[in-house]
Amino acid sequence: MHSSLKSSINFLLLLFLSLSCVASNNNKPDIEGEALIEFRTALNDSKYNRLADWNYHFVSPCFSWSFVTCTNGNVVSLRLASNGFSGTLSPSITKLKFLVSLDLHDNNISVALPDYLGNMSHLQNLNLANNNLNGSIPASWGQLSNLKHLVLSGNRLSGSIPDSLVNITGLMEVDLSSNDLTGRIPKELLSTPVFNFTATHLTCGNNFQQPCVSGSSIPVTKRKSKVQVVITAASIGAFSLLLIGAVFGYRFHRVHKYKHDVFFDVPGEDEREISFGQIKRFSLREMLLATDNFNESNIIGQGGSGKVYKGVLMDNTKVALKRLTDYNSPGGEAAFLREIHLISVAVHRNLLRLVGFCTTSTEKILVYPFMQNLSVAYRLRELKPGEKGLDWPTRKRIAFDSAHGLEYLHDHCNPKIIHRDMKAANILLNEDFEVVLGDFGLAKLVDTKVTHVTTQVRGTMGHIAPEYLSTGKTSEKTDVFGYGITLLELVTGQRAIDFSRLEEEEDVLLLDHIKKLLREKRIGDIVDEKLKSYDAKEVEIILQVAMLCTQGSPEDRPRMAEVVRMLQGVGLAEKWAEWEQLEDVKIQEFSTMSHNFIWGEDSTHDQEAIQLSQAR
Repeated sequence: MHSSLKSSINFLLLLFLSLSCVASNNNKPDIEGEALIEFRTALNDSKYNRLADWNYHFVSPCFSWSFVTCTNGNVVSLRLASNGFSGTLSPSITKLKFLVSLDLHDNNISVALPDYLGNMSHLQNLNLANNNLNGSIPASWGQLSNLKHLVLSGNRLSGSIPDSLVNITGLMEVDLSSNDLTGRIPKELLSTPVFNFTATHLTCGNNFQQPCVSGSSIPVTKRKSKVQVVITAASIGAFSLLLIGAVFGYRFHRVHKYKHDVFFDVPGEDEREISFGQIKRFSLREMLLATDNFNESNIIGQGGSGKVYKGVLMDNTKVALKRLTDYNSPGGEAAFLREIHLISVAVHRNLLRLVGFCTTSTEKILVYPFMQNLSVAYRLRELKPGEKGLDWPTRKRIAFDSAHGLEYLHDHCNPKIIHRDMKAANILLNEDFEVVLGDFGLAKLVDTKVTHVTTQVRGTMGHIAPEYLSTGKTSEKTDVFGYGITLLELVTGQRAIDFSRLEEEEDVLLLDHIKKLLREKRIGDIVDEKLKSYDAKEVEIILQVAMLCTQGSPEDRPRMAEVVRMLQGVGLAEKWAEWEQLEDVKIQEFSTMSHNFIWGEDSTHDQEAIQLSQAR
């Protein structure tokens, strides 16, 4: 009973701190949370219940709600693709005043395109492809002055394209393919860098020999000879050199897959010369070719800052492209340059290497080596039938190698680097299951003379150290806490927070759950049931290190250099004995406090309760 009460109070304290952090940044009522609840109801999530954690009574949407991304306490992105929604779109979405990206492609939503979306002035990315949307495109959408990507393909839209869309001068992509649209296409839309009007009843015009699709703003026929290109180039005067250069580049660099395609790569107007050693700067054309125009089927992951695509470069090198979605939001540009800088100066076998980057006025892309075996979180919890899981020797090596990576960031970089989002999902595995730490999007450079830095709270609930959550002060000890939770993920295979444990009257927080099982000497119930064999002594060592890393006070946690030694058994016994003594004191104090709370201070049962609480 005492353990359950303690766990409940700890969890309520965590929620209180979460809400306090939100309140400190935003004193107005949580209108956005209420709006999202209404939005979820209209979507009809009953089939898969993917939005179960959209619960107004739990935490603010900016801290723990799935598929939601926030900036400065405001919802800026909803990534809701491929979730089996079968309802409609609620007008409550217009209450998300700062929404930049809305992605609902590949669902089963049936509704006419709503006029009210035209009032969302901050919207930049709108993807409603492959649903059952009907009706015409509202003329009011021409008010979306910041819109850059409009994707409505694969629906049942009818009518003509409203002329008001030409008022959106910043459009970089428009895809209206596979609809029942009729009439003409405004010529201004045919100047969009990427467009697709195929499988419709639209007319591109007599000046085009190829209907309605292009990867650039100048459609080019597949069989055009070099002489024809030169003649065409000469006929349009100012663009002649550009066209000849593009054709020459096409003939020189083409590969079998793209031998019929010609692209004209015009640099973005704000491209700057950025040099970071051997890191390569890629063109947008190369990124489009590598990912088949950012085909949704190539998405291998997504996080708070953007989607990650699998891609193949022109030399057949497999890569992962991180396409940032919030680069125009406050701090977006800085985050992009920070990540480039961090990865370029941090070189270690257990840190993800940056291959290159692409920057234009509309795109910010980071290019990494492709990790064949994806992430540790994937291998622990998301395997498909026939895929290889993680045996105990591999999990042990992951624990050691990730510790070495963090130790390098903290002790061997100048200035030192705090990762700020240490978890199994950010530990990546190559084809040989070798470990690299990834996703430095939240990382922070820290002057070696500074003991902590106060920042906006970033990270993943369940992995965030309590002092960081309550004060916003981060240090290398916040990484140590996240690493400790990651060790628990490795041993148990479970998530840091799992609300399903409530149904079994267990602790929601993995840390509290494991502490309870350790007190009850139930090591066998801690280990992942998918592990067929393991070394019990090694499991015990890793669990002890995890407990030392996740102590409430940052001063009590070891540095990562100490963690590396303790994983090897050096100095662990003494530290563990101290931890157990401290836990005994805490249990006794908490037992007394909870007893007094329940029975009153003068209860004659005090001594009996204390004696019972000391039983181990």
